[in-house]
Amino acid sequence: MLCTMRFLKGFIIGIKVRATGKEIFTGQGIFHLPAWLLLIFSLWTPSDGGKVLVIPMDGSHWLSIHPVLEHLQQRGHQIVVIAPDANLWMKPSDHYTMKTFAVPYTTEYLKAEFQKLGHKIFAQQSFLSKMTETFARIRNITTLFFSNCKQLLNNQEMITYIKENRFDVIFMDPVSPCGQILAEYLSLPSIYYLRGIPCGLDSVATQCPNPHSYVPKFFTAHTDHMTFNQRVKNFLVGSFEFIICYLLYSPYELLSKEFLHRDMTVPELYSQASVWLLRYDFVFEYPRPVMPNMVFIGGINCGKKSPLAQEFEAIVNNSGEHGIVVFSLGSMVSEIPMKKAMEIAEGLGTIPQTVLWRYTGEVPPNLAKNTKLVKWLPQNDLLAHPKTRAFITHAGSHGIYEGICNAVPMVLMPLFGDQMDNAKRVESRGAGVILNIIEMTAKDISNALQAVIYDKKYKENIQRLSELHLDRPIHPLDLAVHWVEFVMKHKGAAHLRPAAHDLNWVQYHSIDVIAFLLAVVLLALIISLKCCLFCCRKCCGKGGRVSKKSKSKSQ
Repeated sequence: MLCTMRFLKGFIIGIKVRATGKEIFTGQGIFHLPAWLLLIFSLWTPSDGGKVLVIPMDGSHWLSIHPVLEHLQQRGHQIVVIAPDANLWMKPSDHYTMKTFAVPYTTEYLKAEFQKLGHKIFAQQSFLSKMTETFARIRNITTLFFSNCKQLLNNQEMITYIKENRFDVIFMDPVSPCGQILAEYLSLPSIYYLRGIPCGLDSVATQCPNPHSYVPKFFTAHTDHMTFNQRVKNFLVGSFEFIICYLLYSPYELLSKEFLHRDMTVPELYSQASVWLLRYDFVFEYPRPVMPNMVFIGGINCGKKSPLAQEFEAIVNNSGEHGIVVFSLGSMVSEIPMKKAMEIAEGLGTIPQTVLWRYTGEVPPNLAKNTKLVKWLPQNDLLAHPKTRAFITHAGSHGIYEGICNAVPMVLMPLFGDQMDNAKRVESRGAGVILNIIEMTAKDISNALQAVIYDKKYKENIQRLSELHLDRPIHPLDLAVHWVEFVMKHKGAAHLRPAAHDLNWVQYHSIDVIAFLLAVVLLALIISLKCCLFCCRKCCGKGGRVSKKSKSKSQ
C-alpha cells in the first residue's frame, strides 16, 4: 500500500486533465487513459478497508452514530450492524450490512416503553415522586437492553457468524456493556461512542478525576461555579451514584461471568475500551479533567445545510422581515395536555414571527395565524436559514448543538433526564432562557421569546459560542472516523491507557505511602523522645551524684 501511495503521489504531480477527461498532460508527454481508470483514481482513498462490528443503541443514539457508519463505509470499510429484530430506527441501508437477532417483544411494545419516558411530564409532582417514577421508567428501558444482550449472547448462530468474520474492531454505544462483553470474548479492541453514562461510570472506568467541588453531577442542574449548599448537594449526589450504577448494571456482571467464564465487574469491562468518543465540546460543557483516550466530537450531528422543501421554503419566505421561530420538543412528546397546549399557543401568538411548531397532538382551538403545525420539520436546515430568529427546544443535546452550530438563541423547556443540565449550560453562557414547562404561562413564553429575539446580548453570546465551536482544525465526523481507523490499524491504543488501571484503591490514593511516611515520622518522634529522656536521666543522675559527694565532704 505504501508503494502504491508513493507511485500515485509521483504520478499525480503536474497532471492536468483536459476538457475531454481522457487526455492527461504531464511535463514529459501525453498519456491516454480510459475514463474508468480516472474514476478509480478519483474515488481512491489511502485507507485499507477494515471490518467494523457495530453494537448500537436505539432511539436518538442511533441517529447520532449513523453518519459515522456512512462515512466509514465511504472510506472503504465493511460495516456490520448487530441489532434486535424489534427496533425503532435501525433499518437496513446500502452503507452497512444489518444482522438481526430475535427478542421476546414487539416493535409496538418497545415504542410504548419509550413513550412512557414522556408520561406525566406536565403533571405537578414532588421531587421525590418525580425522581422515583423517572428511575422506574429508565429501569424498564434498561431491562429491555439487558434482555437484548442476553438474547444476543445466547444466539449461537450469531456468535458463530461474528467469530467467522474476524472483525478488526467493535464500535459500540456503552449505555449497555454488551458490546464490551463480546469484545472480551473475541479479544478485539473496542471504541465507545457516547454522550455520557448517567451514574458517573465513565469517570470510574477511565480512572478520570471527577472532583465534586466543581464538576456538576447529572440531574443536579448546577454550573461549575457552585454555592456551598450546591456543593453539599453535588457531593451527596456524587457519593451515592454508585447505588444507581449497581441497580442498573449489576445483572451484566452475572451475564458476563456466564459468557466469559471469569469474574469481571462492569467498571473493569468498560475500562478495556481503547478510545472513548465523547459527544462533548467545552464550548457547551464545563471544563473538567480528561484522560488521554478521551476524544471530543461534540457537534458531530451538525450537518451541512440542505435546500428546504418547497412547503417550508414558502413559509419562510412569507414570514417577511420578522423571520421565523423553530419549535420542537423532540420525538418523545407526541401530545401535550390541552390546557398547556392552549397556553403555549397563546404565548406564540403574541410575537410577529412565524412559528413552525413540530406537534402531532390535538390542535389547540386558540392557535394563532402565525403558528404552523407540522408533523415533521428539517430542524438543522431551518436553523441554518438566515431568517430564523429563535429556537424553542426541549434541550436535547442534538438540538442544542444544532442551535450552537447555526448561532440561534434558544428558549429552553427541559422535560427529563439530562435536559435540565443541558439547559443550565446554555443559560449560564447567556445564550438562552429556561422555562419551567409545568409552571410557565403564556406571558412567560411571550417574554422569553421577545428577550432572545430582541435583546442583542443573546444573539451576540450564541454567535460567540458558534464561532468558538466551529473554529477547529478538523470536523468532529472526520475526527471520529480517524480514531476508528487508528484503533484498527494499531490493534488498539494501549499507549493511551494510564497505569491507574493497574493500581488498587489503596495504591491509587497513596494510602500505603502515607501510612509508611506516618510510621517513619512516628518512629522518628519516638526515637527522639527516647533519646531526650535518656539524656535527661544521664544529666540529672550525674548532677545528683556530684551534689551528694560535695555534701558529704562538707560535713
